[in-house]
Amino acid sequence: MRDVRLVGSRAHGRETPRSDWDFLVETDDFDALAPQLPAIVEPLRPLSWLWDPLSDDATYFMFVLRGPVKVDLAFDRPPEPQPPWTVNGETLPRIDAHFWDFALWLSSKREKGDEELLRHLVPVLGRHILAPLGVDEVPGSIERAVELYLPARERAEERFRVRVPRALGDEVRPAL
Repeated sequence: MRDVRLVGSRAHGRETPRSDWDFLVETDDFDALAPQLPAIVEPLRPLSWLWDPLSDDATYFMFVLRGPVKVDLAFDRPPEPQPPWTVNGETLPRIDAHFWDFALWLSSKREKGDEELLRHLVPVLGRHILAPLGVDEVPGSIERAVELYLPARERAEERFRVRVPRALGDEVRPAL
């Protein structure tokens, strides 16, 4: 790593209590660093982590800490946007991490009054996460997305005989 610096709303004094922490990470060897990131952040005891499957401007390693606190490590590298999730027993925990991370991030945008962004991105949450879980309704709000997500996750858990840990959702839900 060459440099890590705070960027985004917190760096510019425009944060709200729910704003995430954005750090720009400069490295000469992303391919060597990337697989080490889960171990690097492990001492912080993240509730979840994942690579952002939807970014269209950079590559992000995202994690959520108790609080809840969302942290994004941004790399100046072209992103690799992914299609909607494929649901199975192995992907369900990652889907859960993505849902709660996305919902927490959207709540920070709502806190800033960015209704246009919410109108655009809450349906993305529906298409990318809820629809693969069998939810036909496109949610109009974060709260509705949660109402739709919880039973859909339970059905998927039953179908694939897995149980997703609840700590992340238990931490994020009250903040929404």
